[in-house]
Amino acid sequence: MTHDPENAGDWAAGQGDHALLDECYREALLLLRENSTPAGVLASARNPRASGRSYDSIFGRDAAICALGMALSGDPELLEAAHAGLLTLARHQARNGQIPKFVKPELAEVDFWYAGCVDATLWWLIAVHFLDRAAPELALAGRLSAHVVRALNWLECQEHQGWFLLQQNDCSDWADIMPRSGFVLYTNALWYWAKRVYQHPTARETRRFARPIFNPFDNLVPQQKRIRLMRHYIRNGCRPAPFLLSYVNFSFWGEEIDIFGNILAYLTGLGAPSDACKMVAGVTALNANRPHPVRVVGKPIAVGSPRWRPYMQRHRQNLPWQYHNGGAWPFVGGFWVILLSLLGERALARAELVKLAVTNRVNGWEFNEWFQGETGEPMGMPRQSWNAAMYLLAYRVMADGTRIFPQG
Repeated sequence: MTHDPENAGDWAAGQGDHALLDECYREALLLLRENSTPAGVLASARNPRASGRSYDSIFGRDAAICALGMALSGDPELLEAAHAGLLTLARHQARNGQIPKFVKPELAEVDFWYAGCVDATLWWLIAVHFLDRAAPELALAGRLSAHVVRALNWLECQEHQGWFLLQQNDCSDWADIMPRSGFVLYTNALWYWAKRVYQHPTARETRRFARPIFNPFDNLVPQQKRIRLMRHYIRNGCRPAPFLLSYVNFSFWGEEIDIFGNILAYLTGLGAPSDACKMVAGVTALNANRPHPVRVVGKPIAVGSPRWRPYMQRHRQNLPWQYHNGGAWPFVGGFWVILLSLLGERALARAELVKLAVTNRVNGWEFNEWFQGETGEPMGMPRQSWNAAMYLLAYRVMADGTRIFPQG
């Protein structure tokens, strides 16, 4: 973790909304303290509805993402809660190395979802490395070294042995009622990030094979016959766009535009840096950052389309413009702000951070889980921890020039 004061120098200039930004920072700290327990930070505040959906648990991906912002918050209580959550997840790691979807320590309940939960292990690895750098006095990497080795080994067992990309089933990452399978952009962006921070020997190969698969319209002619065949299916069946495909399977692929996956791909370097600004322009052209930053799908999957699945109606959540199928998620908005800042779009990044603060302020600082993509109506569970933590992280990046992604 490094600080770049030169890039942070304009933070205090012309700050008409600075009071709002600072108030949101304070409210985010309060929410995270409220949701912190001796076992780690809960996904959301406790209430009967949250308990019925197990949101009052230590989630692998949620606690790990929260650890990024909590580690830089400057609050010792939050640092300790971030630390505790990663330890709780390590204690309940499966024998094969997988990190759980969630843990309820008070009930000794450990959940691994239906078709697995590949990104919980990825986020946990990333958070362990991040926290070890942010708070070396905890000596976290050394204490969890055996757990880290098992987690990396488990992920390698999910990897294509020729292309070094993770493979997965439907519904087995954060978008857990979406039909993404095979090689998924979001998951492999995280895999590349994890490989880079742990100096994995095949990190470059992951990037080398990801680019022609997720961007099949470049001028490259892959040497591998099977990749050429997959690209042939795609090039005959869809048009070029300024986005990486959300997933690629044998003869079908995702064109719904996974905005979160695209953001992570360019933050981590999995996507070609020269294409990042085209992706940002594509997001704004879709108005996917309005009124709330940012929608996670650019073009929702319609009911009855070839990619629609009956399970997407579960809880009536994943209908078009809702939940993972076109809802706006404030925690993803934090990653969006960070990408804009890293691309040098400081004015736009700051404007989006202000919008993110306004979003979190809805219903008296409710930090709602997600918002309906067309109407902007607040939806989901209130008092979401990762919304607060990612706001803290985006604020720190803007204010201090903090760099959280591997460089180069």
